[in-house]
Amino acid sequence: MTQLHPETRSPVERDVTNESSDDLAGDLTSDLASVEERLHRFFSARITAAAAYDASYRRLWESARDAANGGKRIRPRFVLTAYRGLGGTEPDVACTAAVAYELLHTAFLLHDDVIDGDTVRRGRPNVAGGFAAAAEARGTSADRARRWGEAGAILAGDLLLHAASTVLARIDTDEWTRERLLDILDHGVFVTAAGELADVALAERLGAEDPALEDVLAMTEHKTAEYSVAGPLMTGALLAGGSEDVLTPLAEYGRLVGIAFQLGDDLLGVFGSEDVTGKSIVSDLRQGKETSLIAYARGTARWREVALSLGRTDLDPHEANRLATVLQECGARRFVEDLLAQHVDAAVAVLDTPSIPRSLAVPLGDVARSCIGRIA
Repeated sequence: MTQLHPETRSPVERDVTNESSDDLAGDLTSDLASVEERLHRFFSARITAAAAYDASYRRLWESARDAANGGKRIRPRFVLTAYRGLGGTEPDVACTAAVAYELLHTAFLLHDDVIDGDTVRRGRPNVAGGFAAAAEARGTSADRARRWGEAGAILAGDLLLHAASTVLARIDTDEWTRERLLDILDHGVFVTAAGELADVALAERLGAEDPALEDVLAMTEHKTAEYSVAGPLMTGALLAGGSEDVLTPLAEYGRLVGIAFQLGDDLLGVFGSEDVTGKSIVSDLRQGKETSLIAYARGTARWREVALSLGRTDLDPHEANRLATVLQECGARRFVEDLLAQHVDAAVAVLDTPSIPRSLAVPLGDVARSCIGRIA
């Protein structure tokens, strides 16, 4: 059956769609509240158990809890949107899966901060930064405090990675579904690690040649799309009884939207506001990250201006702003914005298939379009 564009449907059809959207929004609000409550219970239990060992271990779990607080819950939202959009009526299992993906995400953030050398996340000290600062306050040297902080963040990330698998494995479902859920999670971890390694290799210039834009986009896809979008969507769909003709387009949608999200993050990392993002806009440039912006700029006449400062550990905000101006003037910003829009359009088009009901296609289309204009 041909799907009409929202503006071409009759008033009755628009009312039905709006009513369905309102119902979905209400369900998601309730489900996300349940996710928050489950996360609170999880961390409270671990913090209590950790107290039997020593104060540092208890503080490690408290820091992990703090790291999980304040996020947008993007991955749980994808799990729950797919589940509800496909008619799922037993949200308990979907909320449990959503918790698993939030724990996984927090684990990756903790490890990513160590890899990047970041000590701040969402505008406050992260696990590595908090542990290091506390050690320095006790008189520990800066170098030893840094190693202590990094050790804490790595261990906390390891613990949450394991917890994500454990939580998912205990979902109340049949054995076949449980194995498939774990396969999806395992694939997400496997691919994300490949993307993270490629990200470091690109930043450290370990290849024989300068990376092409295709290499950067492949890294972007692997690092973000699988565990952030495709995996959560397929998990929610599977729990709702979705078949392969549903999972396949959702996986492709996830790939495209995951890239779009990362392209948006590339833009935010240079042109965003720290007050909004909670992360330094100097970080990506100081680390010399090989983003889509940099890959494009390398082929322009302004590249030398970028190369002279990119990757400098002493890069200050003033110089970072100057680099941002060069990246805008050489056309890198416009190119990445256009590329983002192309991925969004392709993602929305993937949803135009009989196997994806409007109750799911509409909210996912809105999510895809929201990738555009995040720094406008």
